[in-house]
Amino acid sequence: MEIRYAVEPNLSVVEFLSVLSSSGLAERRPVDDPERIGRMLRNADVIVTARSSGDLVGVSRALTDGAYCTYLSDLAVDRAFPGRGIGRRLIEETHRAAGLETTLILLAAPAARTYYPHIGMERHDSCWILRPGTRLRADRAD
Repeated sequence: MEIRYAVEPNLSVVEFLSVLSSSGLAERRPVDDPERIGRMLRNADVIVTARSSGDLVGVSRALTDGAYCTYLSDLAVDRAFPGRGIGRRLIEETHRAAGLETTLILLAAPAARTYYPHIGMERHDSCWILRPGTRLRADRAD
């Protein structure tokens, strides 16, 4: 079964939600808010899809400046398509579309932590996040 990869900037919310669900990534995304999912898609710089017989089986969504860094914010592959290199190829195609001179950065879902070193990505231990609704403390001067 051939998998076709393409940059699809106009991927529909319905298809994106479907692959989030079939991949298991839905538990970590705001799938109960389709309007927000739509903003996520519209504001992405790069969306790469993987299709089998026209059906969406994988997607990557990234933000980039095209010069220095690319944040791969979503990588989802349908669990019915394991071990076919779809995730690796989505990463490669995303990096190519964003610019190979950029550093590609991602936060791994807990279940995927062992996948990324397996394909040659380097672990980085100094990532910091500020979750929605969290305020920065003003307990010391900068």
